[in-house]
This record gives sequence, structure tokens and C-alpha cells, in this order.
Amino acid sequence: MEFITEDFLLNGDTARILYHEMAADLPIIDYHCHIQASHIAENKSFDNLTQVWLADDHYKWTALRWNGVVERLITGDADDYEKFLAYARTLPACIGNPLHHWSHLELKKYFGYHGHLTEDTAPEVWDLANSRLGLKGLRARDFMLQAKVEKICTTDDPADDLKWHKRLAEEDFFVKVYPAFRPDKAIEITKPEFLPYLERLGEAAGVRIDHLDSLLQVFLNRLDAFETLGCRVSDHGLTKLPWAPARETEVRDIFFRRLGGEALSDLEAEKYQTFILSWLAKQYARRGWVMQLHFGVLRNVSPTLYEALGEDAGGDAMGDTPCGEKLAGLLWSLERKRALPKMILYSINPGDNAVIDTLAGCFENGEARGKIQHGCAWWFNDTKTGMEAHLQTLASLSVLGSFVGMLTDSRSFLSYTRHDYFRRILCEYIGGLADRGEYPKDYKWMEKIIRGICYENAKEYFGF
Repeated sequence: MEFITEDFLLNGDTARILYHEMAADLPIIDYHCHIQASHIAENKSFDNLTQVWLADDHYKWTALRWNGVVERLITGDADDYEKFLAYARTLPACIGNPLHHWSHLELKKYFGYHGHLTEDTAPEVWDLANSRLGLKGLRARDFMLQAKVEKICTTDDPADDLKWHKRLAEEDFFVKVYPAFRPDKAIEITKPEFLPYLERLGEAAGVRIDHLDSLLQVFLNRLDAFETLGCRVSDHGLTKLPWAPARETEVRDIFFRRLGGEALSDLEAEKYQTFILSWLAKQYARRGWVMQLHFGVLRNVSPTLYEALGEDAGGDAMGDTPCGEKLAGLLWSLERKRALPKMILYSINPGDNAVIDTLAGCFENGEARGKIQHGCAWWFNDTKTGMEAHLQTLASLSVLGSFVGMLTDSRSFLSYTRHDYFRRILCEYIGGLADRGEYPKDYKWMEKIIRGICYENAKEYFGF
């Protein structure tokens, strides 16, 4: 029984034409992901399907926990086949969950499996995938090339020595791999890890951080190092958006007191975060970089998971803190100082979609096409219904043809099929508009829109 057909999710003739003739074979620019550069540089190999498919994937881990699977079979010491079998038992129950679609798209794309993974078919799938991994010698780079990946931006701490990126820059690998600047640990001033982290950050730049100016100098040094390796994008993961303007003299005092080990009030911490975020935005604008803001996540809400596994283990949730007023304040301040960079905004809460779209429209100024972007449906929203809702609101309140499209936001080398999933949903959406007479069946223009969203817009926006 074939599950993922060539026309999967494509319900009309127009959608099929748009997808097969215009979208399916476009290269991929994955401008935000969590792939480790070391795995690409070393061309990581995988002994079996579990290692390449289930390890380090908190989406799949969460589904397993929902299905009552014990942690030993998820992140514990069970053997790899036991873990795979637990997932095979869980997946059929995930009806309506994008994991069911993603997983089967991955099995078809990389291993040639067209059926339905269940407990009954698990041995067949295990043997097929492992034979492909072994006989064909599939490694990390092979998956990237098979998916037609052209460029990716990893996610890198300013304290990283970037040695793997330096090694990749010296190679003639078809896929260009760029670092992305993510200084979250230097912004989260109230965390216990903040002071030890500053020591490591200072060592990376050869500067002792003992006052605010030295911190800013370290940032400049690391920005230069990242830029040398082709970096043109930053990323900030924020629980909530900070916006509490303060004089620089006050921020200096706040930072100095924190260096001395003092505890800060929430307001003092927010003043520091506002200053640093704004200062960095000014540096990005000068360099022509894109600034990404991810916000709204409730992090590590399960103490059991956090104490056992640490961060990024499936213990995060959707927050509901309003974003409009503070986001407007940040954008207003940066524009007034002529320091507003190109920016992509992602909220984990779909209730913020219209807020982001309407705010972004206030700051479009002709400097770039879609200078302030509403990023693709993120994390809990990159479901079929979430993407459809995102596209509908984006189209209703902005110019859909200027959208820079999809990304994986993943640690997996198999997750590039998420671009294919998005492209199918996009073509179904645009094809549906045309079939209903809400847009002309002008294939020339529809192709321009689709090629733009799937590839061309990101290439232009990031300066690739």
C-alpha cells in the first residue's frame, strides 16, 4: 500500500502543476537550522536507522511520551532496534500530527519506502533503511546532496571557535555552510551560568570582560570572526521580548553589579537585555545582516525532564505573553536611530500572527523587499493547519510574494523533507485560490510567486 504518493496533499490539477513543474525540484536554502557543523565537516556516518532518524529529535521524543513509552526506550539505554520499534508502534496513533507525514516523507525520500510504518511493517523498514545506510554508505553529506541543499546557516554561540566552519570553508563541498550568530547566553543575565559563560566568551576573543565596554568589544571581535566565514544572519531565542529602555550609564551599573555577583530585579535584567539587543541590532544593520527573533517559548517547564536530560529534550511549551507593545517599541526605537536591520520575526503562538504581520507592515521602507519578515510557521505551528493559517494571515495582511519561505529548524539530516511538505501546502493554497477564481490562472505569475517563496526570495534577502 503506497501512502505518500507523488500527489500527496495536492488535491487539484492546478496545485499539481504548480508543485511538479515549478516547486518540487528547486534547491533548498535552509537559513536556520541546528545541524552541527562538525557532523558535516566529518561527514558523519550512522550505524542504523535509529541513529540517523530518532536520536536528538525532541518532536519524536514527545510523541513517544504521549503514547506512554518509558524513557528508557526514548533517550535511555535500550538498544537501537527497541527504540525504533517503540516509534513504529507510536507513529500510526499520530493521525493528524505532522510527524506522521514528515516521517513517511523521510522514509520515502531517503530509503525508498512507500508504505505505512507500523509495528507489523517495522522489520521490513528497519532492514530496508539499514541496507541503504550500509550498502550505499549513506553519510551526512549524502542526505544533503540528495535533498538538493544549496546553502545552510547553522546556529552558533559567539564563544565557539568556529573550527569546523573554517575547515568547511577550505573544502570544495557543494553545500555552502555558514555560521549564524546566536548570543543568547550573553543576554540571559539572570541565569546562574551567566558569569562562567562570560569567562568563556572573553577567552574566545582574547579579552577579559570586566565592564560593559569590554563586553561590547568582545561582541565586535566575534562578529568580525563570524563575518569572515560568511555569516550574514543572527538569531535570538527569547522567552519574551524585552523592552525597557534605559540610559547607558544605568546599564553599565547593572552589568557591573551582576559581575560582582549581585542579584538583579526583573526590570533591571530587562533593561540590560533591551540595551544589548538594540546595540547588536545596530551592528547587524551596519553589516547588512539579517536579525532573527524567536520568542514566546516557555522553556524547560518539566523539572523531571530538565534535571534528567537538560535543554531541548521536549520540555518546552507555547507561551501566551503578549508581544505587540514591546515589539513595536523595539522596532520604533531602532528605526528612529536608523539602526533597523532586516529582521525575521517568529512567535511560537499563532495568536500573534496578525500582530506580527501588521507591525511588520509599518516598517517596510523600500530598502529591501519585505525588509521585516514574518518568519515561517515555527515549532508547534509547522503543522499542516499551522502553515495554512500562517499563509492565509500573511497573504491577507502583507504581500505573500515577498515571503522568504521555509526552514528546517532541525538537528536532523533527514528533515529537509519539511521543505517539500511546505512546498506542497503552498502549491495547494495558491492552486486553490486560482481554482476558486480568487486569483487568475496566470501560470507565469504563480510560478514567479512560488519560485520566490521556495528559493529566490531567500537568496536575494540574505545576499546569497
